[in-house]
Amino acid sequence: MTMPAASAPVFARRAWFVAAITLAALVAAAAFRSSTGVLMEPIEREFGWSRATTSGAVSLNLVLYGLVAPFAAALLERYGPRRVVAISLGIVAGASALTTVMTAPWQLWALWGLVIGISTGSMALVLGAIIANRWFVARRGLVTGVFSGANATGQLLFLPAIAATATNYGWRWAAAIVAGLALLTMVLVAALIRDRPQDIGLIPYGAVPDTPDAAPAPPPSVSPVVAAVAVLRRGSRSWTFWALMATFFVCGWSTNGLIQTHFIPAAHDHGMPATTAAGLLALVGIFDLAGTIASGWLTDRVDPRLLLLAYYGLRGLSLFTLHSMFAPDVQPKMWVFIVFYGLDWVATVPPTVALCRTHFGLTDSGIVFGWTYAAHMVGAGLGASYAGWIRTVDGSYHTAFVSAGVLCLAAAFVCLTIPRRPLPGIDHAPTPPSPPHPHELDDADEMTFT
Repeated sequence: MTMPAASAPVFARRAWFVAAITLAALVAAAAFRSSTGVLMEPIEREFGWSRATTSGAVSLNLVLYGLVAPFAAALLERYGPRRVVAISLGIVAGASALTTVMTAPWQLWALWGLVIGISTGSMALVLGAIIANRWFVARRGLVTGVFSGANATGQLLFLPAIAATATNYGWRWAAAIVAGLALLTMVLVAALIRDRPQDIGLIPYGAVPDTPDAAPAPPPSVSPVVAAVAVLRRGSRSWTFWALMATFFVCGWSTNGLIQTHFIPAAHDHGMPATTAAGLLALVGIFDLAGTIASGWLTDRVDPRLLLLAYYGLRGLSLFTLHSMFAPDVQPKMWVFIVFYGLDWVATVPPTVALCRTHFGLTDSGIVFGWTYAAHMVGAGLGASYAGWIRTVDGSYHTAFVSAGVLCLAAAFVCLTIPRRPLPGIDHAPTPPSPPHPHELDDADEMTFT
C-alpha cells in the first residue's frame, strides 16, 4: 500500500523527535563520564587515594564502556532501544547515587568502573548509529554527526555546573546531579521513544513507500552474543575492519583517555583553577558539537577516508604543542588549541560510521561499529592509565601529550590504506558472493541520500 504524500511531514517530525530523545539519552550518559576529570581530585583529597587509584577506576570504566558496545549493538537490534536504554539509565542513576556513600577504593572501581562502565556502554555511539539507520534514510550522515556531538553537549551543559557544585558544595552533590539527570532521562525514553518507525505506522525519513528502505529489517534470530561474535568473525577477514579498529583506538586514546580525563588535572598542575579548566573543556564541547555536525555534513559529500586523514593528522600536530600552552590563567594560544581541538574532537565518528556502512552493509554496520567503538574505548582506557602513570613518574603530562600526537600521525597514515570501495568476497558474508552490482558499491554520499 502506498502511503499518501501528505504523510511525509509526519515522517520527518517523528524521526527528528526520536532523534532528539536519543540525543538526550546520550547526553545523560556523557554527563557522568565527563564528570570524572572534575571529581578525581576532590575524591583523592578526601580519601587520600592516589592518582593511579582514581585513574585506574576511570580506565576500567572506559574499557568496559567500549568492550560492551558490540554486544550492546546486538542487544539493541534484538530487544529495541527503548527497553535497553531505559534499563541502562536506571542503573546509571542508582550507581551514581551510590558513589556518594562509598568509603573504599574497591567501591570506586565497582561503581565508576564496572557498573557505570557497562551501563553507559549500552548507550554508546552504537545507539546513535542504530537509531540513524532505523529512522533515517536521507541525512544519515548529518544525524550521525548530531549524535556524535552528544558527548560534547554533555560537557557543554553540565561540566561547568558539576565543577562549580563540587567546588562549592562537595563532589557528592555533583554525583547526585548526574543521578537525577539519568533518572529523568529514563522516564523520557520509556514514555516517548519507539524502536522503529514501522511500530507506529510510519516509514524512515527519506524512504520511498513500498521499497526495501521502507520495510523493517527482521530482528536477529540468534542471541546478541552470537550475533556480535558472528559479525566479528566476518569482519576480521577484512583489512578495512582492522584499519578502522586501529584508527579508532587512537581516537579514544587522544580524546576520552587523555584530554577528557586529564586536561583538568594537567591545567591544575600549572596553577589554573579547576573551575577555569572545566570551563575550557566545556568550550571544547561547544566547538566539538559544531565540528561534528559539520563532519556529518561533509561525510555525505566527501570521501570519508580523506576526512579521517585530515582529522587525525591535524589532531596529532596540535597535541605536540599542548604542554607549552598551560599557564595559571588562560593565554591566547590556549584559545587556539581549544577551538581547534574542539572542532576535531569526535569529528572522526561520522566518516567512520559511513565506512562501516559502505564496507559491511546496513545490516551488520551497527555491530561492526560496535566493535570499532570497543577499540576506541580500550584505547581510551589505556590512554588514561598511561597518562596517569606518566604523571606519577615524571610529575608532568608532557610525555603523555607527545606520545598521543605520534599515535595520531600514525593513524592518519593508516587511513590511506583503507580501500575506497569494498572488495568483493572479502568484507561481506562468509559464503562467496556473486559479483556485486554497481549500486552495491556506492560510496557514503550515495548511500546516505535517496
